[in-house]
Amino acid sequence: MKVSVIGAGAMGGAIVQGLLKGDFSKNSDITIADPSQKVIDQFAETGASITTDNNIAAESSDIVNVVVKPWLVKDVLEGIKPSLNYKKQILVVVAAGVSSGQIKEWLAKDGEDLIPFFLVIPNIAIALLSSMTFIVPANAKPEHTKLISELYGSMGEVIITDEKHLAAGTTLASCGIAYAMRYMRAASEGGVEIGFKADDAKNIVLQTVKGAVELLQATGEHPEAAIDKVTTPGGVTIRGLNEMEHAGFTSAVIRGLKAAL
Repeated sequence: MKVSVIGAGAMGGAIVQGLLKGDFSKNSDITIADPSQKVIDQFAETGASITTDNNIAAESSDIVNVVVKPWLVKDVLEGIKPSLNYKKQILVVVAAGVSSGQIKEWLAKDGEDLIPFFLVIPNIAIALLSSMTFIVPANAKPEHTKLISELYGSMGEVIITDEKHLAAGTTLASCGIAYAMRYMRAASEGGVEIGFKADDAKNIVLQTVKGAVELLQATGEHPEAAIDKVTTPGGVTIRGLNEMEHAGFTSAVIRGLKAAL
């Protein structure tokens, strides 16, 4: 299966890295396009094809992923429209805030059915095959959805959702990876304050968070049920948790998520 990625910036580059690490396509079947030669040169030794011409990437693949800033989507789509084969290709647009209605308008061709396309939002952990990716079938048949799920499922977990929930998914998983990192930064700084060297504190926090994630994934427990197992009555854990709640920890997290919608 031939796959192209148009736009190899932070998110596009992360998707390319995931594709190169994953098993959905051979490296030789991957095409990477970006206007910056310097950006695509980093992939020159991978066996993938690289180009500064979006149309070359668009016409050479079965699945075309457009991964650019939201304000560039219109120009990029209109630029590659002549090169897209609406009967044989599938289009994926990765850009927060761009609607399916806009894409339909930009890609309309007289006398032709619209190309099957998807709105997709991964997060940057896709580079390590650990993304939480939201997929919205916007103009697609079940077999198209299955294929795109397999593509992004090869680089992490996927959820098929509707367009009205895409912003919430972006906040919870794409923005959310930054929120999780902010907690880790705060905990690392706290670790320094209670006596650890900075690097040691960071490593302790990273391993602790990793362990918490793996425990919840393995057991399927709700986080609060797992918390109850380590909160001895009158102990230090419950005192620390209550102090965080007095400072508005849970409320701050929820308000941050809602503010990003």
